[in-house]
Amino acid sequence: MKKILVIGSGAREHALAQAFLRSEQVEQVIVAPGNDGMTDAGLQRAEVAVTDLDGLRALAVNEAVDLTFVGNEEPLTLGVVDVFRAAGLQIFGPTKAAAQLEGSKSFTKRILDQYQIPTAQSRTVTSAEAAEAAVTEFGLPIVFKLDGLALGKGVTIITSAEDVTTYLTALYTRQPQAKLVIESYLAGVEFSIFSLVGQDGVVTHAPLAQDHKRRFDHDKGPNTGGMGAYSPVRWLSDEVRQQAIDTLVMPTIAAMAKEGTPFTGVLYTGVMLTADGPKVIEFNVRFGDPEAQVVLPQYTGDFYQLINDLLQGQVVVPEWQNDDVYVGVVLAAAGYPEAPEKGASVPSTSEIAPLAINYAGVKAGRASGGRVATVVAHAPNATAAQAAVYEKIDHLPTDLQYRHDIAYQAVQHEVESKD
Repeated sequence: MKKILVIGSGAREHALAQAFLRSEQVEQVIVAPGNDGMTDAGLQRAEVAVTDLDGLRALAVNEAVDLTFVGNEEPLTLGVVDVFRAAGLQIFGPTKAAAQLEGSKSFTKRILDQYQIPTAQSRTVTSAEAAEAAVTEFGLPIVFKLDGLALGKGVTIITSAEDVTTYLTALYTRQPQAKLVIESYLAGVEFSIFSLVGQDGVVTHAPLAQDHKRRFDHDKGPNTGGMGAYSPVRWLSDEVRQQAIDTLVMPTIAAMAKEGTPFTGVLYTGVMLTADGPKVIEFNVRFGDPEAQVVLPQYTGDFYQLINDLLQGQVVVPEWQNDDVYVGVVLAAAGYPEAPEKGASVPSTSEIAPLAINYAGVKAGRASGGRVATVVAHAPNATAAQAAVYEKIDHLPTDLQYRHDIAYQAVQHEVESKD
């Protein structure tokens, strides 16, 4: 029987642990560091920080772990895969060099531009004056992206000249040499592709997902790490999905190999379907959160075997369900994302049953972070899945907060298709 290590602490890692535990080959999953909500049978937590690469390696050696799966982006950009490989340990994720696709937006834009992969026009600047010049060139609205990791909150869309000045003044007062990627604004439909990339270019793709970044209903309020998601995105055609894979995903994987930094692990391609076709918004080098919570439960095969085969460079035949739509709603602490309040009660698995719940910021049964849990329902269509999840959480005795319109795009399309 196999023992798996999952690196990370949130609802995404909880969903990953559960995916591995569904394998008949897996006896135990260790999550480092995990959180107090992870109490599933066969799941163990280890108090090792995601940034403690030597500690994580020692944990994998001491526990005789058969496979490590990295959920969190920070250890990937620090080089955890390089550390594990040097120790002869099997790990699924990109090297430090390949993880620059998420860790450095300027690196990503260079790859996209050099290999002519469709994306927004951009400029990378290090001063307010250069930024103002780029804004003049591209016009409004404009997109500002901080160059490094920003926990899903580093992107700002600005629509007025006054807000441009306010943003740039604040940024360059705090960080006089800040590297900022400025992009022309892309209009269209946004969706996500998760590609599992193995050795020797072997790759398979999960069902499409669409998340909801804004804090409040109707896509209002500040950007967050994600307030909910649904999958699959049935109202986008198979032709659109394949076009995005053929023109964006596969050329990027080929480009990374040509650069001498071959990519393995999860490549998350954020796509905007524009009037000119699909274009890359961004890459992440791991599963999204909350997308993982609605994508991973759709895998009906042996998830451990899938990842193991990919690591061996074997061609895989993935087994994804196609009967239901999965809708996940994030429960967040009051004040999230600016100043989340700790201490709210967190619903138990029995209170959520028969729906699924993945825990994130939980300590001793109370909220200890911004995003606290994701509640997931599935049904033959998005309308029924959305109704099921809100029927449950609307009656919970908790002060946690959430959006009330997750999957609204899919529901709207289902309604329109009936008319």
